[in-house]
Amino acid sequence: MTILVTGGAGFIGANFVYMELKEHPEDRIVCIDKLTYAGNLETLKEAMEYPNFRFKRMDICDREKVFALFEEEKPDIVVNFAAESHVDRSIEDPEIFLKTNILGTQVMMDASRKYGVKRYHQVSTDEVYGDLPLDRPDLFFTEETPLKTSSPYSSSKAGADLLVNAYHRTFGLPTTISRCSNNYGPYQFPEKLIPLMIANALADKPLPVYGEGLNVRDWLYVEDHCKAIDLIIRQGKVGEVYNIGGHNEMKNIDIVKLICEALDKPESLITHVEDRKGHDMRYAIDPAKIHGELGWLPETMFKDGIKKTIQWYLDNKEWWERIISGEYQSYFASMYGERLKDAE
Repeated sequence: MTILVTGGAGFIGANFVYMELKEHPEDRIVCIDKLTYAGNLETLKEAMEYPNFRFKRMDICDREKVFALFEEEKPDIVVNFAAESHVDRSIEDPEIFLKTNILGTQVMMDASRKYGVKRYHQVSTDEVYGDLPLDRPDLFFTEETPLKTSSPYSSSKAGADLLVNAYHRTFGLPTTISRCSNNYGPYQFPEKLIPLMIANALADKPLPVYGEGLNVRDWLYVEDHCKAIDLIIRQGKVGEVYNIGGHNEMKNIDIVKLICEALDKPESLITHVEDRKGHDMRYAIDPAKIHGELGWLPETMFKDGIKKTIQWYLDNKEWWERIISGEYQSYFASMYGERLKDAE
């Protein structure tokens, strides 16, 4: 069958593409990506060598081009990774998040309806649930947790989720949604916490940590996430939401210290900066539903996954150094520059 992957030149999308090519060589993978700051065509260089892989640069909001692609490829399954996904950027410029994450999702589903896809899968986030208090480690997000967003990013993803559910109920579109915890692993754009800290530590640059760094996240190794999505699109129940969590809760400050230790860098590089507006304190997912229905559990403990991730960034400096040398540099300066000055 043919699987259309949107946002496939991004972090999670690219990892999913490689997993599908390896595990399901009988399927065709058609990948589209707008190639914005976080989409890197070099990430898909090896995928381009596969005869059953095709890439096309495209904005999911471009209705005419999207429909033309569906007419040509007639995909059986659509997996929508394409999204603006960085919280800080959504605070600076909310409009593009609403356009890509909501209107882009609408375009993809309209095309999926017209061309009769067998499954439309929306990749979402645990951030749509808001946050949990630090003093209640017994609380977890379930699929029944009410949506309570904190940022323009999470609001745009929640809006898309509601639209997906509406298309299933109103039009009978065969949909599924997955909501994951924080991912980490190969090919992650260097503005996210773990690759940012690795890159800065290697360059002996300040390691900017929001507030006291006490915010807790549930960390999920990207390969585990991709395996869960593969199960959902092939075996998941139509109309359902599945939470995908790593059972690896860590404080941000502890992760940064761990990276310093692994790279033999002093903790004096850690620089506490002004906290993010509306910063969520704790995310934690209960993946009991996907375990019970599909048999999925995370396979990678954080202590193992972080070692593999650090080694990947050490082995692939050329990949992320080229990214850092460009537009990302100006973004980093605008986002953290004044905060770092204030912290000195």
